Amino acid sequence: MATDADGQERTLWQIHDERLIDDTRRLRLSIASVELPDGVTFEQWVLRIPKAAVMAVLDDQDRVLMLWRHRFIIDRWVWELPGGYVNPDEDPAVTAAREVEEETGWRPLDIEPLGSLQPMVGSADAENLLYVARKSEYVGAPQDINEAERVAWLPLDTVRDRITNGEILGAASQVALLHVLAFHR
Repeated sequence: MATDADGQERTLWQIHDERLIDDTRRLRLSIASVELPDGVTFEQWVLRIPKAAVMAVLDDQDRVLMLWRHRFIIDRWVWELPGGYVNPDEDPAVTAAREVEEETGWRPLDIEPLGSLQPMVGSADAENLLYVARKSEYVGAPQDINEAERVAWLPLDTVRDRITNGEILGAASQVALLHVLAFHR
């Protein structure tokens, strides 16, 4: 990190004020008054979203458990890994496991953290915590019928093509799957 003779960070942006626009259970929207190191000032919209936990569930046949769902905001059908918002009093790994079971009917086992990502660091704080489970057990039909049109085990060797073809668009799903392909096979 670059610092000046006094040890100050030269490229640190200063936030002078942040005005709240809206605050709900799932979103905090504000406008920040920002000053750049060269003295230029501007206003920036800032979005803060609760943490989410996402899990790649693998089986012994080199497949991953995924959801085929419609995302109305982009009006697209896409494949996604199961996941959801982390409750304030809940361990994120527990959240990820609970979401997998509710959305797919499969209970993940042997859970490991993969890392985290921030999909829009320039304008949003929306941390996604990523996990992988190497085993699972079927416990019944999905509890939440609103989550997916279809639940399926997809061959891992089709993931790259599905990303290229726009079938897997979500940042958390892409990062977790590419991490699995690169380091966990």
